[in-house]
Amino acid sequence: MSTKASGPEALLSLARTVIRIEADAILTLDSRLDDEFVKACEILLNCDGRIIVCGIGKSGHIGAKLAATFASTGSPAFFVHAAEASHGDLGMFKTNDVLVAISYSGNSAELLSMIPGVKRLGVPIISLCGEPDSPLAQASDITLSTHVEREACPLGLAPTASTTASLVLGDALAIALLSTRGFTEEDFARSHPGGRLGRRLLLKVEDVMFSGDALPICSDSATLFSTLVEISSKGLGMVVLTNEQNQLSGIFTDGDLRRTLENNIDVRVLNIADVMSRNPVTIDKNALATTAVSRMQEQKITCLPVVDQQAFVGIVTMHALIATGVV
Repeated sequence: MSTKASGPEALLSLARTVIRIEADAILTLDSRLDDEFVKACEILLNCDGRIIVCGIGKSGHIGAKLAATFASTGSPAFFVHAAEASHGDLGMFKTNDVLVAISYSGNSAELLSMIPGVKRLGVPIISLCGEPDSPLAQASDITLSTHVEREACPLGLAPTASTTASLVLGDALAIALLSTRGFTEEDFARSHPGGRLGRRLLLKVEDVMFSGDALPICSDSATLFSTLVEISSKGLGMVVLTNEQNQLSGIFTDGDLRRTLENNIDVRVLNIADVMSRNPVTIDKNALATTAVSRMQEQKITCLPVVDQQAFVGIVTMHALIATGVV
């Protein structure tokens, strides 16, 4: 029978108790690691198929998270709900897969009912289990103990410390595999293209540059007046000047226009070649978008002409880079 918490101090005391109990459960895992953990890692590293994580109830929720962690850190994996496995989802298993089964009691009927079918396929079974003498542990090739002295739930009923132990032990497996495989930031980015790290490590200048009809571009023999029309129509605050081979001759920006007007020059008769900025800072289309950001910041500019083997192909702006989230 539980005692009802009352007042701020009682709530804080209960919260601290939960944290201590679960922290103790994690520390116990540390002292318990042995050769069985190493063998489990070796089985997973040698897996030519997928790591299939399976569980039910709270263990199922932990399993879904662990499958996602494996998959995003270089170990192809997916989660199968134990109840669905016996109703068709066992067909997802192949002989070169590995099963990671999660059940604290090791007596989950739904999980045990799928074990014979898994064994017929010759799939190795690694279990995360709190009871080493349970049917699941006995049926497994490797059993990693998630045993806890007590749950953080004051009733001793709700899985709390035990699910934390399963989560941490699963994470330990995933990170051990990551390190052994030599998994890098770039590898992580490839499986997280929508995240900030993915964008920073994968997004290239050509993915965000303006190109084609959106480009403000004129011949380097044009008049200043005609280039001003081009700047106004494209709205990028600059125009790129090219020669007959489409090679970059120079650029002319809003800033250049202000400086020209300060000198009382007649824009209607002047040629652009007389006032354009020659040898502008450029960037290759295959450079990372983050490199473009750094270059703009170093040069204190907000746009860059983009080249491909000296041919002008686009313009990248700080505004476009900010919009992608790489800044």
